[in-house]
Amino acid sequence: MLIHTGEKPHVCEVCKKKSFKRKDQLNEHMLSHTGEKPHVCEVCKKSFKRKDKLNEHMLSHTGEKPHVCEVCKKSFSQKSTLNSHMLIHTGEIPHVCQVCMKSFSLKSTLNSHMLIHTGEKPHVCEVCKKAFSQKSHLSRHMLIHTGEKPHVCEVCKKSFKWKDQLNKHMLSHTGEKPHVCEVCKKSFSQKSTLNSHMLIHTGEIPHVCQVCMKSFSLKSTLNSHMLIHTGEKPHVCEVCKKSFKIN
Repeated sequence: MLIHTGEKPHVCEVCKKKSFKRKDQLNEHMLSHTGEKPHVCEVCKKSFKRKDKLNEHMLSHTGEKPHVCEVCKKSFSQKSTLNSHMLIHTGEIPHVCQVCMKSFSLKSTLNSHMLIHTGEKPHVCEVCKKAFSQKSHLSRHMLIHTGEKPHVCEVCKKSFKWKDQLNKHMLSHTGEKPHVCEVCKKSFSQKSTLNSHMLIHTGEIPHVCQVCMKSFSLKSTLNSHMLIHTGEKPHVCEVCKKSFKIN
């Protein structure tokens, strides 16, 4: 219990606006001015200004998810993530871009979106210096340099650089074909295959050989055709070493 002794509250000497009942509260506030992050995770060495933020972060290592959605029972390690998740159920999108009036559920998503209008690209690749507006885009780009393939298929253990590649691959195991041709109703597992198929109906043959001017519906067919002109035989038999143009 706080005892009222008449003692003056603890006032921040930097901003002169905020005052605190306890000295430890003032000390914690001062970190916002100094930028100091004294609370360090013993697992990954990430540091935090406040102890409660470190405690929340530790849940990412323990796997504990104490915050449960009352609607769908999905659980989360952090309360802030649960709050963001709840917007799915409420349908609320309170953060509106004042430039194009597009709205977003999260303030952080709006902030990222605003970079489209400002043209700012604060996230820079340390290898090739290419800049990106969003941190997630930089992380995706970095896989080009590292060669890392962190997304692994649980069925056949094949790995992929990007999550969307894994999602496409999984359709080969499930047999699902969500992309349907509106003309003949034939279905395909990948959108790119549907796009190629549509050329049958449109009669379009956009890929032209610059040597003989023969044209093809598919880029892959053009690439195979080009071997006629180059004489290249890239497919080699591992037993007798004889090479062929076509696999």
